[in-house]
Amino acid sequence: MTKSTPDFTLEQSAFDAGNLTVAGVDEVGRGPLCGPVTAAAVILDPLNIPEGLNDSKKLTAKRREVLYEALMQCAQVSIAHASVEEIDQINILRASHLAMERAVAGLTQTPDHVLIDGNMIPRGLTIPASAVIKGDAKSLSIAAASIMAKTCRDRLMVDLSQQYPGYGWEKNAGYPTAVHLKALQNLGVTPHHRRSFKPVYKML
Repeated sequence: MTKSTPDFTLEQSAFDAGNLTVAGVDEVGRGPLCGPVTAAAVILDPLNIPEGLNDSKKLTAKRREVLYEALMQCAQVSIAHASVEEIDQINILRASHLAMERAVAGLTQTPDHVLIDGNMIPRGLTIPASAVIKGDAKSLSIAAASIMAKTCRDRLMVDLSQQYPGYGWEKNAGYPTAVHLKALQNLGVTPHHRRSFKPVYKML
């Protein structure tokens, strides 16, 4: 049986192996038809970890906002993006890895070890790293990164929805919901749409 909430076991193993700082990294926004892909890197203070960290998908938006603010106060956080243009040029997987690399590079302190959500380590990462499948459900650091990335990207999509109303981005964050797909047909493709994604590509 898998444990229902993430813990600090993976981080502790890295500490036991002689690493002083461990960062968790996660990305959000691979599936949407528009907007950037966003990644966060978080180094938690082992003595000051906010209560209730979990996979961002299991938390309400309100709870994510509260934890986002708490993490900003007590953890080292870096958030980075790869743009729609980059997604279309190098593909979504490489772009999400690029966002992860940028997030790690943006930390004020270079971590000794990085825990990456998923089954692949970004090839541009020069720091020792472990790929952790379903990491946001296992590692508190990755769960924290998932909260930071999702909250930041959701806020961004709310801002973009005000510039391009009608697509429902403030609710669907750019995912291909019925509302979004209908708006694509009625209102057309915006500069923020990923042209390499099939529903958008077909429209063009």
